[in-house]
This record gives sequence, structure tokens and C-alpha cells, in this order.
Amino acid sequence: MSTVPTAVDPYDITQRSNGLRRRRIVEKIFGVVAIASALLACAILVTVLATTLYKGFSQLDLTFFTKPRPLFGEKGGIADALVGSAVIVTMAMLMAIPVAILVAIYMAEYARPRVSKGLRVVLDVLNGVPAIVVGIFVFGLLVVGNGQSAIFGAFALAILMLPMVARATQEILEVVPQSLRHASLALGVSKWRTTWNVILPAAIGGILTGVVIAVARIAGETAPLLFTSSIAANQVSLDISGALPTLPVMIYENSESPDPAAQAAGWAAAVVLIGFVLVLNILAKFFAGRKRRQLEGA
Repeated sequence: MSTVPTAVDPYDITQRSNGLRRRRIVEKIFGVVAIASALLACAILVTVLATTLYKGFSQLDLTFFTKPRPLFGEKGGIADALVGSAVIVTMAMLMAIPVAILVAIYMAEYARPRVSKGLRVVLDVLNGVPAIVVGIFVFGLLVVGNGQSAIFGAFALAILMLPMVARATQEILEVVPQSLRHASLALGVSKWRTTWNVILPAAIGGILTGVVIAVARIAGETAPLLFTSSIAANQVSLDISGALPTLPVMIYENSESPDPAAQAAGWAAAVVLIGFVLVLNILAKFFAGRKRRQLEGA
């Protein structure tokens, strides 16, 4: 049976060709815009780093890390602020990490889907609360009537840290293969021992990634500490009942000082803080990459 060839409409071919040409043009435009946006973001980062290094790197020496903040017109260091930041961040980690991991375990292993979804919304909202609002909240709740304290500052930072660690832990727990749970339960192991001995070790890389990222964020927070632990003496101290100096608050105060030496110390402290955050982000990338390789190998 012979077939009659159908006629090709030249207008239809022209329309398809024009449509394909428009799609290619739009694709190229969006590609150029995306590349330009990426370059702009990199340029902003390079500008910030270059400016900070240019104004603060010359102040970095051994005495800068071993001496406390200077008096007016004198050259000092950041020893007191380093110790204060380390103490407050460590206390915030001790407050936030256990609670965050327990919340994540409940959401991923025990809670019903509706309850888990509701907790996710609560954590996401808490994660979006501005740091200054948290500082004002802790100020009104604890500082008023009691005075500033390193404990109150750590509590404020722990509020900021908790949702980040909880959400990161919950997400990585849900990625752990169900076969591990089923195999453990099939051997007669209780659910809590399965979670403790099987699920958490399998997810430890992702949990550490979330913790490191959260620490990198709270280490540079200034607003909560202004309300809770900013009235501190220029001396190295471990007295957590009173206010302790911190790097972010020191940078803020020195930036407003009329003393050129204090301003230079503020820039140098900013270099130290940026370096600390950079190291933590590298560690987070390392843990995340190792966990990804483990999952791909599995």
C-alpha cells in the first residue's frame, strides 16, 4: 500500500526555528547573568578580605595574642577577648548541642509525621529570628535585675545555635539507610539502642558538619552579647558569673573609638575572627565531603 507524502508547511518550520533561536538567546542571557552574579559575589568577598587584611594584618604579632585590650593611646592585644569568646562559645555549645541532637532524634525516629512537620516549622522560624531580638529577649528575661553575665551571653548564643544543629542533625538522620534500622531491630535490639549504637555513628559526619557551621555563625554574633556580656574589664578572666569580653564586641567598640590604635586593633581582631570562621567552614566542608563519600561507597 503506497503512502502519500504529506506536504511540509514552510510557515511551521519558520516558527519552530524562531522559537529555538529565542530559547538559545534567553539561555545565553541567563547564563551571562548567573556568571556575572557569581563574579560579583566573589568580588565582594575579595574586597572585604583585602580591606581587612590591609588595615589589620600589620598589627598581628605574638604580643597581640598575649596582651589584653589597650588603654587609650597604647598598643595592646586581644588575649582577654579570645579567652572570653572561647568560654562563652564553649558554654553555648554545651547548652545547645545535647538539646538539639535530642530534638532531632525525636523528630526523625519517634515523632509522628504531623508532629515532626510542626517541629520543623518551629525550628525554621526560630532559625530566622534576628540575633538582636534574641539578645533583647535574654536581656529582659535574665539580665534585668541580675546584671550582665557570660552565662547569659552563652544562653543567648545557644538559642541561635539550637535550631541550626537540630535541623542539620534531623536531615542527616533521615538520610541514614532504613536497612540499618531494620537489621538492628530484626536482631532484637531495642529502638533506643539502635539509635544510639547504629544510627548516630552512621550520621556523625553530618552532625559534626552542622555543629561546625553553627559555631562559625555564633562566634561572630555581636548583638546578643551587647545586651548580655559587654560590660567587662580589660583583663583575662574565667569568672563566668560576670561579663566577659569577646571578639565581636571588641571589634564593635574599637570601630567607634576615636583612638587610632584601638581602631587598628579592631581591624586586626577582625582578621583573627575571619580566619577562625574560615577554618571552621573548611572543617565543615571536610566533614561533609567525607560523609558524602561514605554514603556513595555504601
